[in-house]
Amino acid sequence: MGDNIENPGVYQIAEARRMAEEMELDLVMISDKADPPICKIIDFQKFLYQQKKKQKEIKANAQKVVIKEIRFGPQTDDHDYNFKLNHAKKFLEEGAKVKAFVFFKGRSILFKEQGEILLLRFAQDLEELGKVEQLPKLEGKRMIMFISSKGVKKK
Repeated sequence: MGDNIENPGVYQIAEARRMAEEMELDLVMISDKADPPICKIIDFQKFLYQQKKKQKEIKANAQKVVIKEIRFGPQTDDHDYNFKLNHAKKFLEEGAKVKAFVFFKGRSILFKEQGEILLLRFAQDLEELGKVEQLPKLEGKRMIMFISSKGVKKK
């Protein structure tokens, strides 16, 4: 019946309700599939509060994945490439995922091989900090690649 009942057992519904009212608690059905149905005398509001508290705790302990985007053009020069590479290194050291993509404007889609080479070079330069989660893949006018952190946090 409940946590504070000395003699759990089979009771008539009327008897169980009377017992719950005497204790100023609620009669809650746990399983209606069983024969006879299983009920418990508990403080239902307290039960709901504890469940909400557990859910909040689980949510707080869950790791949040941060995705940082780095955008390239198909003909990004070395200075810009190195600048973006340093940002990606910093992001991976912080434990974030990096979404690197080459954006093709207009007819620059003709240079998709250059975009793929650029992304593969980017992945190779970040090899010690992160691992490639998804190889370069063309989606519309973007060629996208994901790199996740290996978990090396430097301070």
